[in-house]
Amino acid sequence: MTSAYDQHLPRTPANFAPLSPLGFIERTAEVYPDRLAIVHGDLRQTWAQTYARCRQLASALARSGIGKNDTVAVMLPNTPPMVEAHFGVPMAGAVLNALNTRLDPEAIAFMLDHGEAKAVIVDPEFAGTMAKALALRQSQAPLLLIDVEDALYGPASQRLGERTYEEFLANGDPQFAWELPGDEWDAIALNYTSGTTGNPKGVVYHHRGAYTNAISNVLEWDMPKHAVYLWTLPMFHCNGWCFPWTVAARAGVNVCLRRVEAQAIFDAIRNHGVTHYCGAPIVHGLLVNAPAAMKEGVPAGVKAMVAGAAPPASMIEGMEKMGFDLTHVYGLTEVYGPATVCAKHDAWNDLDIGERARLNARQGVRYHLQRDVQVLDPETLHPVPWDGETMGEIMFKGNVAMKGYLKNPKATEEAFAGGWFHSGDLAVQYPDGYIKIKDRSKDIIISGGENISSIEVEDVLYRHPDVLAAAVVAKPDAKWGETPCAFVELKAGAQTTADDIVQHCKKHLAGFKVPRAVVFGEIPKTATGKIQKFELRKQAGSATAINV
Repeated sequence: MTSAYDQHLPRTPANFAPLSPLGFIERTAEVYPDRLAIVHGDLRQTWAQTYARCRQLASALARSGIGKNDTVAVMLPNTPPMVEAHFGVPMAGAVLNALNTRLDPEAIAFMLDHGEAKAVIVDPEFAGTMAKALALRQSQAPLLLIDVEDALYGPASQRLGERTYEEFLANGDPQFAWELPGDEWDAIALNYTSGTTGNPKGVVYHHRGAYTNAISNVLEWDMPKHAVYLWTLPMFHCNGWCFPWTVAARAGVNVCLRRVEAQAIFDAIRNHGVTHYCGAPIVHGLLVNAPAAMKEGVPAGVKAMVAGAAPPASMIEGMEKMGFDLTHVYGLTEVYGPATVCAKHDAWNDLDIGERARLNARQGVRYHLQRDVQVLDPETLHPVPWDGETMGEIMFKGNVAMKGYLKNPKATEEAFAGGWFHSGDLAVQYPDGYIKIKDRSKDIIISGGENISSIEVEDVLYRHPDVLAAAVVAKPDAKWGETPCAFVELKAGAQTTADDIVQHCKKHLAGFKVPRAVVFGEIPKTATGKIQKFELRKQAGSATAINV
């Protein structure tokens, strides 16, 4: 029997609209058209101008035949075109694939093929890498190539396409009549993540999730209107943890930054009144350890967000001395970046630095708009006791979870088994409900905010003719959080050196994936021949680092 609450109460355009972060820029351009939106070198761009340029981009893409569910790849640093792509590409109904600019041409070629990119927008700094990637593509499908020009970088070493970004935008209509997605479940972005195999998986975001996490970012930080946000976090990382959309929602300022350097960051904070920034531990460590003279005149009250390795006491103390307010978050690409936060309590302020560091090192509690996060027994899916000792797997549930893995139904089904997203991270839950990671079941190494698959590195090591057995684990590193440590068992009579191994890896891996330590000797194994990685992790801490 139909309820009275369902009878004659239809869902119509008057009372229902799909949730999409595209609505944020539309409102901000209407309400605050003359407010500053983007700073880049001498460029000062308002929200009205930015909105018009996003519509031009969408229009130009549409006129080029790109529309619903077509993939547009971008290989850009944190510059204005990257901000504009987060709105202009989905306004055309297309899906934004922000490529990791640190990857090698082979990985980029795989992503272009797997994502079936129809267009590529590339910054001059990465034209060389992109040219090599294009030559390695398996697909014969034509690509629309658009070259960005940036005076802060200099002239491009080579041109890939027939039109520059500005020429392409000039072909678009600044009044383009874009529409919200017909369904908030429609894809808005494609992000590739390292998994337990060498080939990355394509994580698909939907409009509803992007909207939800963008608003959650506001709530976690109590982010005010007109916040000034510094782009230290790469926008290719989980779409900048959804902050391009968050900043638009708050009519804030995007302060662009081509390269993460301490001097540039402190200058931006002083010159532009930066109020918020995000980054991996290495970024915060860079600032804490900078010379005192570089920090002079930096105002107190800057809010910083850190993810990756837990912030140690030295980092928390160093940030406090600068007057910065540090928030620790945790997440994965599959949950739009951060989806838990170590929410601080006033009572913690009275504790000594060691105890505050212990509390702040936890991954915390769910984001405001994430339905649930718990540590569950991976077999039974029952919650583990909240005793801070019993291990289980961190699992997420809610709108802040990916649509699934592109063209990989098996992996998607496994990831969502039992109605939860399985993170693969092993953790405990404390009596106050706060979660803390104890190990990574996927053996992913997080170095400077980048995910490195140990299996991918091991595969390269096994290609060396003198290697009999190999295993890679994380080695704690004061600067990067973690770096790859390779344990190598050589064939009888081999005279290979650590430098030989490193040089071999450099030929096949992106620089950040190359082992920073190489240990030779017999690798411990179980009776069945399985490598005992837990034993190797114990040894990795004392392994001698190599300058790579």
